Amino acid sequence: MVSPLTLDEIRLAAGRLGDDVVRTPVHRLQTPELQQLLGDTTQTWLKLELFQRTGTFKARGALLNVLALSDDARKRGVTAVSAGNHAAAVAFAAATAGISAKVVMFGSANPLRVELCRSFGAEVVFAENAHAGFELAARLAEQEGRALIHPFEGRTTALGTATVGLEVCEQIPGLDAVVVPIGGGGLCAGIASAVKLLSPGCEVFGVEPEGADTMHRSFAAGEPRSIERVATIADSLGAPYALPISFELCRRNVDGLVRITDAEMRSAMRFLLRNAKLAVEPAGAAATAALLGPLKERLRGKRVGLIVCGSNIDSVTYARLIADDSQQQTRQ
Repeated sequence: MVSPLTLDEIRLAAGRLGDDVVRTPVHRLQTPELQQLLGDTTQTWLKLELFQRTGTFKARGALLNVLALSDDARKRGVTAVSAGNHAAAVAFAAATAGISAKVVMFGSANPLRVELCRSFGAEVVFAENAHAGFELAARLAEQEGRALIHPFEGRTTALGTATVGLEVCEQIPGLDAVVVPIGGGGLCAGIASAVKLLSPGCEVFGVEPEGADTMHRSFAAGEPRSIERVATIADSLGAPYALPISFELCRRNVDGLVRITDAEMRSAMRFLLRNAKLAVEPAGAAATAALLGPLKERLRGKRVGLIVCGSNIDSVTYARLIADDSQQQTRQ
């Protein structure tokens, strides 16, 4: 049985994180292009988690998990596995706590994220893919006694991400909807829990890439499910499976799920560059893609908060991603 998060727990988590994480700003997006697309009555805010320590929301859950370790566990250090953002967050959390970190990354990991991990003093080892990465991290935990900090599962992780929802509700009162990207579901589990406690009438929508729709499949099955293959440019949202705690917290608190295409994410990346002067990775554009795409009519005339979950991407990869779709359209 998964116990719900409480407001007291979320506030305690925020206090424990303190100044080691950033209370990220929100930005009211008001541009002629947005007005043309959504009309005069839709009000849109961006929650800018790309300005968080390590460049993504992941720092919150990772640090809260490290702070919860016993003194004995801290001596043995920590490990983690991810495409990069969670690994960087765990490296940051370990450095903040003054302990050792050995993180597992995939061979395809963005070089910027690899260097970010190393900049915090973490040792980086590589695995061929996500499934191999999780196996390697489990072996490191067993053989070296390191605490495995999971990228999205666990109540402590959800309490960390719930602090994003707490801030959103405090910074933008009276929201009608919050749109949250979903990879494994840890971010959405925490934000949705906080939003429903603080603003029960506010709807929460989760967004997944078509090529990594584990939560859609899990909702349909009524239990956590996996996918055979991750196929999306949003590697940060490419969790190969859902797990019980994040699934259950999402199931209880999320009002709807939508899927977006890679092309829609590329378009949203360009939109955010033009209208908000933000250069984000595909995952950071997912909520915007959902508002401009599958949620456009449902949220027209509403007060909407979009979670810009982060941005760790090098300039070459960014340029390629925002150019690809437009070039394809030109050829057509």
